[in-house]
Amino acid sequence: MFKATPNPPETDPVSPYATLDSRKLHAAADKALDHYLKPDVDTLRSSQERAMKMFTVVADANPEALNIETYETFSTVSTLLLDLADSLDDKPRHLAMAIYRMSELGLMLVERSLDNEKAIKVTEA
Repeated sequence: MFKATPNPPETDPVSPYATLDSRKLHAAADKALDHYLKPDVDTLRSSQERAMKMFTVVADANPEALNIETYETFSTVSTLLLDLADSLDDKPRHLAMAIYRMSELGLMLVERSLDNEKAIKVTEA
């Protein structure tokens, strides 16, 4: 069989990695590390900003509605804590009861706030 082109000369195979350029390697390593480990400063937010994005209350919310919602939340927490305390003994029960008492104090504060809100509305009318 006849070939139209001659065989290429036989040479030692040269790997592209035979000579390592340390500057290129260092630049590539920095680029890879930056990509995976270095945060993008533009997309980072403060921890307070992240925490505030989870639950927010609109700025122009009705104060009475806020008080009512707070009252309902404290009432729910109090009920949950009493149910939890019933299933506990000794120190964990005392801890649950202490938290329950604190939630009851919160309930009393909100009740007073609602009473004050109603009193203000009555005097304005």
